[in-house]
Amino acid sequence: MAHVLPMAKRVEVVSHLVEGAGIRPTSRLTEVCKPAILALLLRVGEGCERLHNRLVRDVDCRAVQVDEIWSYVQKKQARVQPGDSPEVGEAYVFVGMASASKLVISYRVGKRDEENTSAFVKDLRARLVTVPQLYSDGWQPYVAAVGASFAGGVDYAQVIKNYSRKARRDDDHRYEPPRDPFITKTPVFGVPDMKRASTSYVERQNLTIRMHIRRFTRLCNGFSKRLPHHKAAVALHMAFYNFCRPHEALRVTPAMEAGLTDHVWSIEELVALALSEAPAEPPKPKALKLPEPPAGAPSAPARALPNGRGFLRLVGSAPAAPGAPTEPEPPPVPKPRRGQLSLFGDLDD
Repeated sequence: MAHVLPMAKRVEVVSHLVEGAGIRPTSRLTEVCKPAILALLLRVGEGCERLHNRLVRDVDCRAVQVDEIWSYVQKKQARVQPGDSPEVGEAYVFVGMASASKLVISYRVGKRDEENTSAFVKDLRARLVTVPQLYSDGWQPYVAAVGASFAGGVDYAQVIKNYSRKARRDDDHRYEPPRDPFITKTPVFGVPDMKRASTSYVERQNLTIRMHIRRFTRLCNGFSKRLPHHKAAVALHMAFYNFCRPHEALRVTPAMEAGLTDHVWSIEELVALALSEAPAEPPKPKALKLPEPPAGAPSAPARALPNGRGFLRLVGSAPAAPGAPTEPEPPPVPKPRRGQLSLFGDLDD
């Protein structure tokens, strides 16, 4: 008969894992063997993925930022041999994040290629109910994927950061290059707000991932050895981040800010729900609605196109309607100078 960890020990193990501890440190701190920790991680991670699939749906948000964070399984891509498993090598994590609530709406682990990009954007589209302002980096497959999944119901722009290895020609030796020539913003679909176009929030989320998942720490031996455990660690972190970890700026969890739950989840609640969560069908895309205008602002005319091909919208302000013609005012009569005869027969004193 296999030994089963009690719930208190499971919570202790998961509490260390979500705070950035590796498998070996967790084993030493909790006195649980490594095989048992890996088995628990796999079960809880798969349950967290099912939880995310069921709960993170019908998200109503205006601005969404997407990005990819690099990682690898077993060995880096440059060392992959022709006979190695396709699971070995780079394993990027695609992340789609709501700018206002900081909620991770969608994520996907896989190679940085067109297939995974398309699947990630398709899943992101299925979880939204409002036409979003979507911002990404310059990864080219995003253009085709966004066009195919959103079909005109998106305001999309790319924010490209032009990193260069060339030496600087000025005396400014700051760590980060100047912003003006460094960032290029390009509208792609719809009418994106170019002043607000940014990927800063989701890039900050990349740091959170690296700090809370030991497998993402650079230059160490904590990297993943198998892809299923790597995916489970990512799913566990995303559930912990959305439901258990209060955001410092929001003072609540992202799920609470997005209206998906009404309280901060404990680790015990997360583990219990993940282990009991049954598989569910992935979300199906719903018809997107246009966002509500700000308070006091008039709504712009819009009409949905047939077959879900987007919206026909009035962009900008309409020209003012011509008013009734008015009679031109007579030109002012010049005042005569001193000592000069007035046209009206008066002398100027």
